[in-house]
Amino acid sequence: MVVLDPGHDLRANPATEPIGPGSSVRKIKDGGGTRGLTSGLTEAELNLAVAKRLRSLLERAGVRVVMTRAATAGISMGNVARARIANRAGAALFLRIHADGSVDRRVRGTHTLYPALRRGWTDDVYAASRRAAWRLQAELLRALGFPDRGLQERSDFTGFNWADVPVALVELGFMTNPIEDRLLATPLYQRRAAVALCRGTMRFLGRGVAECGH
Repeated sequence: MVVLDPGHDLRANPATEPIGPGSSVRKIKDGGGTRGLTSGLTEAELNLAVAKRLRSLLERAGVRVVMTRAATAGISMGNVARARIANRAGAALFLRIHADGSVDRRVRGTHTLYPALRRGWTDDVYAASRRAAWRLQAELLRALGFPDRGLQERSDFTGFNWADVPVALVELGFMTNPIEDRLLATPLYQRRAAVALCRGTMRFLGRGVAECGH
């Protein structure tokens, strides 16, 4: 079982939630994501388009898939709710799909994030999450050809701290960079991203990648 989490939704959610179980620190549920500088595509739309393609590939490969959302149609549920969907499903991987943004349109590249080690929150999923992130990043770099921004541990991601299953968050590229935005808005690159995420997921699961395509 893999849970796919296309980040964001039609509208942001300014309500707050605890950053981790039992924490007094609170974070906004969802700031709303970014938007394509030239394409006008919203991040939520891009994330879902890639996730839907990925779902089809994984299901064809015999993997059961749950989506945290299947439409871009309302207020974002927030990140505790997303993590709980993955936890309830007992997911082998909770794969969060995002794209990045910057005030500097020159900034480019793909990177993948995973939980920082914290006892009681992420120590049970840290090693597997890091391994998943490494697999996903390698496949995305090969498929998209964007600059490598590497792997990054994050202690401040609510969706990581609440996850009781291996979790990684991919930032496909920068929608605020005109080159990457134009490419990510195309069906070709959305398919490339989905194939890469399928291959990374299957490698993490210890299974063959032939069904993912090329």
